[in-house]
Order: sequence, then structure tokens, then C-alpha cells
Amino acid sequence: MTSTLTSPPVSAILDRLYEQAAQGGRPSGPRTAGPPAEVSPQAKADAAEDRYMAIARDTGILAYSLIRSARPAVVVEFGMSYGISALFLAAALRDNALADPAAAGHLYTTELSAKKVSAAEKTFAEAQLADLITILAGDARDTLESVSGPIGFVLLDGWKDLYVPVLDLLEPKLAPGAMILADNTSHAESASYLDRVRISGDYVGVGLPAKHDDTVELSCRL
Repeated sequence: MTSTLTSPPVSAILDRLYEQAAQGGRPSGPRTAGPPAEVSPQAKADAAEDRYMAIARDTGILAYSLIRSARPAVVVEFGMSYGISALFLAAALRDNALADPAAAGHLYTTELSAKKVSAAEKTFAEAQLADLITILAGDARDTLESVSGPIGFVLLDGWKDLYVPVLDLLEPKLAPGAMILADNTSHAESASYLDRVRISGDYVGVGLPAKHDDTVELSCRL
């Protein structure tokens, strides 16, 4: 079986987007906090509307592989940006459905920036994955209320100070065994999230190395 992820049009689109992201001048070290935490999420989104904030390819492949294995019916992403990470998630959902129509799933992804929402809509249509993706435009703490469970996979890749509030919102809807992949967890603002998933007793997980000496945290809901 061929993979949607490694075949046209998705593979070519990912190559193009990663090239555009690289031209945007990513820092050589771990990601910085960006605007201060006290700035509103909308102000942060506006300030970052031209930044791709792309997930590492290896992290995307990890997410793809986890979704292929778990076959979740509902996938949630917090922090879509220009849609690079969503392509990995939706490609996995497409391949699950091709392998077994009963395993079909859907991705709900959140984004505050209207500019990024518009660009991602065009990208998803070009990738022939738009039917698998619902973009929830606006503050995730509001828009994710509309998502019904059971949620089988979550990717957290938005503002780090919102990881815990987003988890609080999604937690009652998580299926037993649901997986949560949190990006950029070496970031100082991720500390409260790591305390939550490592100490609460509600999850088991592991920190994994990622790009630029960063880490990702993979947690399984008990």
C-alpha cells in the first residue's frame, strides 16, 4: 500500500511548505516564547501571522504513525498555523480509511489568525484532504467546545501557556488510551503542562528529543 504522506500531491506540498518555512528565518536554537504570556491570544496570533511555526518532519511522521496505529475516529489539533502539521494528521486519517473504511476519522484543527486560516484552506484543498479537516477559526478555548468525543489523538502545538486550559477542555472527551503529543515542551511555558501530565496520575508518558534541542511529550490517557 502506498502512503498518502509520501505520494503526490501531499509530499510535494510538504516539501514546498517546509522550504517556505526555512526561508522565513527560523532561529537556530529552541523556540522563544514570542509575545509575553499576558498578551491576548489574538494579539499573539496577529504578531505571528507570517511565521510558519512548522512542526519538525520527524514529529509529523511520529504523529502520522501514531494515528495509523491507533485509528482514532476524532483527532484534535491545537495550533494549526499554515497547516503543515495538519497534513501529517489528515494523511494518516486518509490512509486509515483506505485500509479499512470502518476506521475513517476526522481532524478538527484550531487557528486564530484569519490569514493562516485562508491559506490553510487552499492548501488542504490542493492536498485533496479538505474533506477530512474542519478548521475551527477563533480562540480554541471557545471553538473546541463544539467537538464531540471520544477523542483518540490530540496534537498540542499552539501557545504553550494554553496547553493546560486546552487539556482541561478536552480531557472529559478523551477516550481511554487516547494519545496526546505536545510539541516544544522544553519551552519554559510548558512546565505547568508537564507537571499536569506527569504528576496527576491520569497519564503515562515520555519526553522525546526533537528539533533544535527541543523536546516533545507523548502521553497516554489512562
